Amino acid sequence: MEILRKQFLSHVGQTSDSPLMIEVARAEGIYFYAPDGKRYVDLIAGVSVSNVGHGNPAVVEAVCAQARDYMHIMVYGEMIERPQVRYATAIASLLPAPLESIYFVNSGAEAVEGALKLAKRHTHRTEIISFQNAYHGSTHGSMSVMGGETFVGAYRPLLPDTRKLRYNRFEDLTQITERTACVLVEPVQGESGVNPPAPGFLEALRQRCTETGALLIFDEIQTGFGRTGAMFALQRYGVTPDIVCLAKALGGGMPLGAFVSSNAIMSGLQSDPPLGHITTFGGHPVCCAAGLAALNYIQEHDLATQAEPKGALFEALLRDHPAVREIRRSGLLLAVELGSSERLFRAMALLKEAGYLSDWFLFCDTAFRISPPLTITEEQIRECCADIRTQVLDQL
Repeated sequence: MEILRKQFLSHVGQTSDSPLMIEVARAEGIYFYAPDGKRYVDLIAGVSVSNVGHGNPAVVEAVCAQARDYMHIMVYGEMIERPQVRYATAIASLLPAPLESIYFVNSGAEAVEGALKLAKRHTHRTEIISFQNAYHGSTHGSMSVMGGETFVGAYRPLLPDTRKLRYNRFEDLTQITERTACVLVEPVQGESGVNPPAPGFLEALRQRCTETGALLIFDEIQTGFGRTGAMFALQRYGVTPDIVCLAKALGGGMPLGAFVSSNAIMSGLQSDPPLGHITTFGGHPVCCAAGLAALNYIQEHDLATQAEPKGALFEALLRDHPAVREIRRSGLLLAVELGSSERLFRAMALLKEAGYLSDWFLFCDTAFRISPPLTITEEQIRECCADIRTQVLDQL
């Protein structure tokens, strides 16, 4: 084990100077296990990726079956690949019109990049508007619309002609004008510490974009596939964007992203110039097979509808503890507010010691995240909350 730890630090690119250093041997359901047998509860599901649980048999079988048939041929070009077509058709059937054309990529950041390009191509405008404390990815383009200087300052210059508004501030919407190509928004802000939209805000944003001819882009990368209590948050809030970005749970645990729009808008990538957006691995058949199996599982087991009462149970069992200042929630996506970064980092250490994996938010270092697999049971929620209260919150 010690050799592996040294190789990890020497040869795997690190993103911080304090990695968790937990070796994963296997995972099943809401749990993963270290080589010594210690069990951890995954309270974040790979940051809302593993919505159907780890090692879901339906997903594993779909991966194995597709791998036996074929893996990479040529994803984008002239090839018709059944897993990709079937999954695109299934997604389109669940989204409101005119969201009918799915362009598969590899990740959420790539989905955002494609959506921004598509909006500029369709409108022939250049201004891109996003919101403060938003997170849309770490590539240069997606970073340009990220709402926090801490993470972007070292990489400037980024994309020009971008503007950031304040989320849930109706008066800021007047800054969307006839020169705006698109407005990119998370229907529920995730990395700011789970901030749902104020009543009427998304509707007002949709109306302003319609009035000015700007395209409205929803980043549903974290909220999609049942997380907020509906299959997509846009359904929960009753607002249809022009483009929606998907990833994380889209692949059922495999790497997959997508941006979705109407055929009329998406056709802009086909000519003047042709090959307006291309990808080598986007829509990989194994990833699409896994994603379709996961989507079918969510529907067959009604996991999206269950997310709201399960999230409400977490909230009810934790909110009255004196260490908890507030719980912000949308479905089974929660931020447990502790009031200070010192208390938060102490809680993170206690969670790890107690066998729980959580994390904090990029733009909120005073709260920890709860977004477990949607398959978590009521009994497991009660067990988790009892442990969190006694082994973590009582110790703060």
